[in-house]
Amino acid sequence: MRPTDNPYSPGAGSPPPELAGRDELLNQASVAIQRIMKGRTARSLLMLGLRGVGKTVLLNRISQIAEDLDCHTVIFEADSRSTLPELLTEQLHRFLLKIDRRRRVSQEVRNAFSLLRGFAGAFSVRYSDIEIGLTESQTTGDLALDLTDLLTAIAEAADSRDTTAVILIDEVQFISQHDLSALVMALHRISQRQLPLLLMGAGLPQLAGLVGEAKSYAERLFEYPLIGRLSRGNATRALVLPAKEEGVTFEEDGIELILQETDGYPFFIQVWGFHAWDVASDSPITVADVKQASKNAIAALDAGFFRVRTDRLTKRQLDYVIALASLESIPATSTDVAKKMEETVTSVAPIRDTVIRKGVAFSPSRGMIEFTVPKFDEFVRRTFK
Repeated sequence: MRPTDNPYSPGAGSPPPELAGRDELLNQASVAIQRIMKGRTARSLLMLGLRGVGKTVLLNRISQIAEDLDCHTVIFEADSRSTLPELLTEQLHRFLLKIDRRRRVSQEVRNAFSLLRGFAGAFSVRYSDIEIGLTESQTTGDLALDLTDLLTAIAEAADSRDTTAVILIDEVQFISQHDLSALVMALHRISQRQLPLLLMGAGLPQLAGLVGEAKSYAERLFEYPLIGRLSRGNATRALVLPAKEEGVTFEEDGIELILQETDGYPFFIQVWGFHAWDVASDSPITVADVKQASKNAIAALDAGFFRVRTDRLTKRQLDYVIALASLESIPATSTDVAKKMEETVTSVAPIRDTVIRKGVAFSPSRGMIEFTVPKFDEFVRRTFK
């Protein structure tokens, strides 16, 4: 039971040793990519789910599937501090450089490079490897129009190289509504022309609503697979098989306790498995080992995974979070949270909106509020008594 042999990987987006229960989703993505490669229609995918369900892992695995199919990928994470042009420019430039190496430059690739330079200049993107300002006349300054032209040119460049462009974006909910609307419009045009470009994205559950608000036709443009907890069987596989590969087993009661503690969330299974391995002195890992591992796991989560979310909140925002966590039932109504704070719904509405924008909570349905992180309510109750 050496620490160096510990097979579990509880990092942010780290691939688990056993990716259990996600075969159907990965097959769906593979089929969509292959349909686009054949010139057929396919919907882009936007995976929805809470923190800790493995969306980033899946996005990276889909990127690998696309590369294995001889597609070219662009993968990045959105954040609230950057505009979509800032996020896309460097990635698309690297994409064009990759496909440019395949053969002598084509007119389509030259056109895409030219449009990218103009796009960067029009939206004040600073990127040292792109010569800014040469083709500004090709841009309008309207993001929806210019992004449509640019992504169309990227798709045409890919087509000229007999390949497919797959753009993968994590944390899509952080893209502004204005930029998201432009992206949806561009993808709609590309879909209409059946060009070889596809988007694979991931985000928190509110993303479906944000995309729908951006453009009414978005529901026909995307598939929205919900990434949730693992079934009991798949959760057991994710826990047991990595240890088994190292010749280590669990007592049945130890497995049961970890399944109860983790509630089927892939990230937590890795956390508990990791700490159980480190606590145990020999195989099998006992229920006593798991009980001690649970204390260690909770302490580690409280110090990092959970704490970073409350550290980004103002006092008023934290008060809102504490009020939500103290309610008997979550998701809760906005009215219940306001009552707990002894304020009106109107007065706390801006606080609620900011907590949602910071990714701590989301609205599963109109008037309802819920945390984006499993077990976060337990952390809040433990920490802010």
